[in-house]
Amino acid sequence: MEYVTMNNGGKCPIIGIGTYTIAPADAQNSVREALKMGYECIDTANAYVNERAVGRGIKESGVPRERIFLSTKLWASEYENENAVDETLERLGVDYVDLLYIHQPAGNWLAGYRQLEKAYRDGKAKAIGISNFEGKYLAELETKWEIVPQFIQVEAHPYFTQEELRKELEQYNIKLMSWYPLGHGDKLLVAEPVFAKLGKKYGKSPAQVILRWHTQMGFVVIPGSKNAEHIRDNLDILDFKLTDEDMAEIEKLNYGTRYYNRTDEALAGFAAWQPEYEKE
Repeated sequence: MEYVTMNNGGKCPIIGIGTYTIAPADAQNSVREALKMGYECIDTANAYVNERAVGRGIKESGVPRERIFLSTKLWASEYENENAVDETLERLGVDYVDLLYIHQPAGNWLAGYRQLEKAYRDGKAKAIGISNFEGKYLAELETKWEIVPQFIQVEAHPYFTQEELRKELEQYNIKLMSWYPLGHGDKLLVAEPVFAKLGKKYGKSPAQVILRWHTQMGFVVIPGSKNAEHIRDNLDILDFKLTDEDMAEIEKLNYGTRYYNRTDEALAGFAAWQPEYEKE
């Protein structure tokens, strides 16, 4: 496994498995099998309503807790719930998480960030982060944080490499975790000829080439899947390296094109929505 070093000295595996849009039963299976295959990083969230299932998958894997980097996110409707962190830990069945985010710059997000800082001080979160904080939201947070976050989770892929955001992150050594790492839905990114060409060169699939690109950009990447073969293939990217010439060729795809554009209306909806958590 390869790792990135966070600004607090901790280490995070460069690749993990995400559980976004994966139903509880499938998330449980995916997490269990991924850990058995050698994954060390698992990402979930309050809003994915599969935290209990992720916790079950961790236990069933037989992998010791200290060998797992577990990240989750507080949802906007939980920011003012003083018990949100403890309730999150209870759903996961753990005493601490390795990385705790606030999920959206919605509602009273500063109250949510204060909860993260307290969890960090109390040892309930070994690292803290922000998800989807870009532009004015990150600028405002910079004036108010007491503890600098270790991570930000945002959309990133070869069509959208987060150039401007990365310049801001560098001064604080905040690491980036990618979502939509292979594009989303239309499969256009994976079908770009450069990835087929490089895949042939290295004996890898186009998707594996893209995931390796993420890691060589310094991003932590968390592709999600409920297919065991895909989960195994996604991890099988650490035995080759793209050259500087390869990376430069991929850079030509950086069109500054997002798949998802958040609106103020969406943020208002996020603040109002309450997840219906999985029952025991």
